[in-house]
Amino acid sequence: MLCDPTRRERINSFALVSYIPDPLAAFLDHLRQELVPTCFLHAHISILPPRSLLVPADEAWRHICGLAPMFPPFEVRLAEVRVFPGSDVIYLALAADSDRITEMHAVLNTDGLESAEAFEFVPHITLAQELPRGEVDALADTARKRWMEYPHQRGFRLDTITFVQNTEGNNWIDLGEYRLGTGHVQLPEPMALR
Repeated sequence: MLCDPTRRERINSFALVSYIPDPLAAFLDHLRQELVPTCFLHAHISILPPRSLLVPADEAWRHICGLAPMFPPFEVRLAEVRVFPGSDVIYLALAADSDRITEMHAVLNTDGLESAEAFEFVPHITLAQELPRGEVDALADTARKRWMEYPHQRGFRLDTITFVQNTEGNNWIDLGEYRLGTGHVQLPEPMALR
């Protein structure tokens, strides 16, 4: 989870995410930095986890935009802090109604975006990963304590998906944004899909 802002060369690693809005995002970003001080990733749910593309990025983006109208905006409710066995990833679980994200993954994980996931796809919000084994339990306990102290609504409306590309320094660049239910597409300027 280390980020090196000096290494901006793009690599063939893409993902589709939904960024979490404030005040929840600010809380989660702060929590992630408390758990892993070198992590500067913005809180999000991965709909398509990182993958290499076999097609050009603009073709993959057209595929996303062609299928995205199938999905209206919907509410996401959050549950408790858990740890994935095997990978020791500390994460915030989604409530039992996360089927829509799983459905989005199944529909969009096709054609040029298709990838065999390293682990079974489980919608979640990553809080910490790549941790020394001896620190996982203590950091998970810290995350649980902080989550119990969170005073605001424990959910958000998922209404936007963002296509992102990684760099050699593990800095993710937004390539395109699609607003569910409106069909509004935004490409950051002067960023072009590559």
